[in-house]
Amino acid sequence: MAVRIRDVVEALEAAYPVGLAESWDAVGLACGDPDAVVQRVLFCVDPVEATVDEAVDFGAQLLVSHHPLLLRGVHGVPANDPKGRIVHRLIRGGIGLYCAHTNADSAVQGVSDALAAAIGLTVTRPLAPHAEGADTGLGRIGELPAAEPFRDFVARVGHSLPTTAWGVRGAGDPERPIRTVAVCGGAGDSYLATAAAAGVDAYVTADLRHHPAGEHISRADVPGTQVPALVDVAHWASEWPWCQQAADIVAAALPDTVEVLVSTRRTDPWTLHAGAASDPGRALA
Repeated sequence: MAVRIRDVVEALEAAYPVGLAESWDAVGLACGDPDAVVQRVLFCVDPVEATVDEAVDFGAQLLVSHHPLLLRGVHGVPANDPKGRIVHRLIRGGIGLYCAHTNADSAVQGVSDALAAAIGLTVTRPLAPHAEGADTGLGRIGELPAAEPFRDFVARVGHSLPTTAWGVRGAGDPERPIRTVAVCGGAGDSYLATAAAAGVDAYVTADLRHHPAGEHISRADVPGTQVPALVDVAHWASEWPWCQQAADIVAAALPDTVEVLVSTRRTDPWTLHAGAASDPGRALA
């Protein structure tokens, strides 16, 4: 019996209910015929030219992305517009596009669960639950098998996620023991205070800004105050582990009927990094 796009959507929405999406979000089927037959599905973080190329090369009939293509309102999708060009390519290629964004962030076994698993954490609860005692919500709190120095934990995160020019940065005492950890896939500096209130040893997220991170770390100097050490990773890298999670969900729901593939195209926008050892600029004391 042929599998159709609607069957894949049903499996994804059972795992990532649309009702969990934020009100401002744009999740669901953005392009494609729900009744179209699907034999191959590609999973990615970003619906961009590179991943559409990959979908075409794979012979996919459906591209499942974490980030929406059309998050903000548009009045047209002309082929000479970057996003319009993607829509036209998908339609010409007979490829649907499905987006699971903040619903996948908040679901049980969602984006932050995948990030936690990649790092080696055992998840205990959400960082910011939807309600007291709820299993759904943003971010996750988990534990390492044993405490390890912060310098080793930062290296662990770096080895667990795909390499990017952005890299992995740590802020905190290199020798501080780390056991309990909060994670939030994607941009998570709005949950710095939440992570601190949770009493974790470290917080792993993406896109940490200078002032919020600096103010957070400075509170460690206040007597009697302990704040989590910070680990900042590339946005794309923090969410990429979710792709395999979503692919496994579809493969389990539709066994022996569709072929799934996780994108290996690095769609992080940063492509160059000048590290301390190679920095041609002035060295400051």
